[in-house]
Amino acid sequence: MSEKLKNKVAVVTGGNSGMGLATAKLFANEGAKVVITGRNETTLQEAAKQIGNNAIAIKADILNLSTIDAAYKQTVAKHGKIDVLIVNAGVFKGVPLADYTEELFDEISNVNFKGAFFTIQKALPYLNDKASVVITSSVLNEAGMATSSAYSATKAAVRSLARSFSAELLERKIRVNVLSPGAIETPIFDRLGLSQEQVDGFKTHIANETPVKRLGTVEEMAKGFLFLASEDSSYMLGGEIVLDGGSGQL
Repeated sequence: MSEKLKNKVAVVTGGNSGMGLATAKLFANEGAKVVITGRNETTLQEAAKQIGNNAIAIKADILNLSTIDAAYKQTVAKHGKIDVLIVNAGVFKGVPLADYTEELFDEISNVNFKGAFFTIQKALPYLNDKASVVITSSVLNEAGMATSSAYSATKAAVRSLARSFSAELLERKIRVNVLSPGAIETPIFDRLGLSQEQVDGFKTHIANETPVKRLGTVEEMAKGFLFLASEDSSYMLGGEIVLDGGSGQL
């Protein structure tokens, strides 16, 4: 590996599965001191073993702001201040507009938008100047899709945060960017409450709707996160990388 993140301290929220886990693995291989956070202690510890390279797993609930503070304090006590923060924790729930409840709306908004906002705000005392912050958004931040209204709105909101936060943190030269995936093969499909047959059919439908005729991989997304985390993107701030197999353009 090229060691683009050699001796950098990198925190990946939602690092115990999917894109977060793939990104944590790549960062560790690129020389970073990796810390992952998530809500499930069992999957966190399993993920840390997969990442290797002395990766640390810290249980933290994005809905409980005090646990975010605690995770940052543990990270800094172990490794020093943070150079890379990947704000990846999130939820997706596809629900028809007529069926939304206030509780469901609040859950999606609190995790994807409020959670991202305060994950970054609370990191400020623990970030090194010139740190890179990357938020996971989605191609749905600009596209309308039935049953995804609340989710899409939160992803548009965090796209906006990257611009505002970058402007506010200019003096510290902290860059905030977003990575917007399209349809990616992740465990999220298994959390939709569908049968395996329905999941497989849904994946096939989405793949056929994508110009490249397949879902993206978490490893492909990890490479995008690496670009934004490293000095390769030093001239980019408040920006967006879209990795969607061409679905937003073709």
